Amino acid sequence: MRLGRSRQIAGISGNVRTMTVESAASAFQVHASDNVATLLGEAAAGAPLEIIGPAQPPNLAARESIAMGHKVALAAIPEGAPVVKFGIVIGIAMRPIEPGEWVHLHNCRSQLDERSGHFDVHTGEPGDNAYA
Repeated sequence: MRLGRSRQIAGISGNVRTMTVESAASAFQVHASDNVATLLGEAAAGAPLEIIGPAQPPNLAARESIAMGHKVALAAIPEGAPVVKFGIVIGIAMRPIEPGEWVHLHNCRSQLDERSGHFDVHTGEPGDNAYA
């Protein structure tokens, strides 16, 4: 996870203060119509996001910690709206998704598998199967 860097700053009075500055995390937007981008490294909650790709929305920050390789919303995605990556619909928002929010199994479902809205957010395991 990218952590903030501490910097010492001398004030006008000569007092030295230490403040934490969040490092930017990079994310890649594949197609101009994509409303999500894929993180190229981990993003800490509140970290600014540098979007590489065609649209490059300004002033976007991660709303929560997001792991490398996961998707982040580039714009607000209303409930029931398509989640778009590679210029194609990859899922449907199960609830409103805010810019900078992690887009994954907890807020996005497949159009192809009606069970997908109930997968475990960390393992992807369906909740309707009992495993021995």
